Amino acid sequence: MVYSQGEYEAEEDPLSAAKREFQEETGFVFTGGELKALSEVKLSSGKVITAWAVEGDCEATAMRSNQFSMEWPPKSGKMQEFPEVDRASWFTLPDAHEKIHSSQREFLSRLEAIVKRAAATSANPNEP
Repeated sequence: MVYSQGEYEAEEDPLSAAKREFQEETGFVFTGGELKALSEVKLSSGKVITAWAVEGDCEATAMRSNQFSMEWPPKSGKMQEFPEVDRASWFTLPDAHEKIHSSQREFLSRLEAIVKRAAATSANPNEP
């Protein structure tokens, strides 16, 4: 799933931001494929996340995130570097529904509907 969770400027296209965030947070470069819009969800914090799905092959153990700096331990005056994302994994849809943030489960439901429609279309190509 390619998603845009980070901040982006008003003039930046959300899909471009999502591709940039995907690379920054995973180390993988989006190389193309048919993107399926999963639309937006709004978090309880008010933050809006926009997501797209694309079929691809990424080895979760090869994920490498960018780093950020923060004072750690708090109030110590010492700055340390940490990965923005500390791990990646693949899950079945039922397991993903359990692990993903509750406000983002809607993305999984939308993805599942897209996959089911595609499977039905390929099984019955002459039906609308």
